[in-house]
Amino acid sequence: MRRRSLLLSVPAGLVTLAACGNDKADSSKASDSASPSAAAPSAAPSPKIVSGPLPAITAGTKFGEKPTVAKGSGAPSKDLAVKTVIAGGGRTVAENDYIQANYLGQVWATAKVFDNSYDRRTPLVIQLSRGSIIDGWRYGLVGKKVGSRVEMAVPPTWGYGPQGNTQAGIKGTDTLVFVVDIENSFNAKSSAKGKDVPQNNADLPKVGTNTDGAAPSIDVPKAAAPKNLVAEYVIEGDGPVVKAENSVLVQYKGVLWDTGKEFDSTYKRHALTSFSLQQVVKGWAQGLTGKKVGSRVLIVIPPSLGYGDNPPPNSGIKKDSVLVFSVDILAAM
Repeated sequence: MRRRSLLLSVPAGLVTLAACGNDKADSSKASDSASPSAAAPSAAPSPKIVSGPLPAITAGTKFGEKPTVAKGSGAPSKDLAVKTVIAGGGRTVAENDYIQANYLGQVWATAKVFDNSYDRRTPLVIQLSRGSIIDGWRYGLVGKKVGSRVEMAVPPTWGYGPQGNTQAGIKGTDTLVFVVDIENSFNAKSSAKGKDVPQNNADLPKVGTNTDGAAPSIDVPKAAAPKNLVAEYVIEGDGPVVKAENSVLVQYKGVLWDTGKEFDSTYKRHALTSFSLQQVVKGWAQGLTGKKVGSRVLIVIPPSLGYGDNPPPNSGIKKDSVLVFSVDILAAM
């Protein structure tokens, strides 16, 4: 079973996409993690951010390389120490953005590494929001640019608190050292990036190809709905292929085939969402598996792979509805 990040909170399932009666184990996977997520909003005050002290990075000094970090020397600061080791030139990260990052974390006093994503070969994708991530990251990474390597020394107040984390060997008095390579960031205006794919089938909905962060149009034809699942590129990205066991970060819009009426949209909520493909209706899981990150995908879901005769209450979806989605796959993890 793939080991989950120490820092990651299990994302909330989408009301309109959650598979009815599906208790597959993204939640059970959480038990593999040696460390708790930041499950409850912190009551800690905003930290003073200082430039050090910070231990030296002695090997793996390039962006994207797994770093080796020396043991902390002397007493760590009681404030949050943050240093940009390598300055990137990408967009500036803001609070509530999602970031995609590789990282290593170790204990200041012992240099014991308690977690790193480099060995998993899968970067972390997580939102820099209160309650989703430890406060040291939330305060330390906001304002940094994509492409940057950032080193931080996080006191317990903005880490795991006085309880520490026994599974990870983190005591309630431990200051934690992180090296973070910020690969990408996403916000409510993020869109697919790639090449437009011709939409020549007149019997299928046409999806807009705008990439300005606004919701794309979905024009449903006056024709009989397909009886089988449809999953086709509207914009084809060049990222890695999504696997069935992945979680994905997406923008999406959903309409009903019969009426064209919108019933759900991240664009309207002004908020991206992430979820495991094992926790959504089969049409989403099958439709996104095998597609490339960065893509916009048209998915037409027949009732047998959607909600059938048991749609979510108050969703605006009737029994045996055919569902049409435009989905921008921003990241997979």
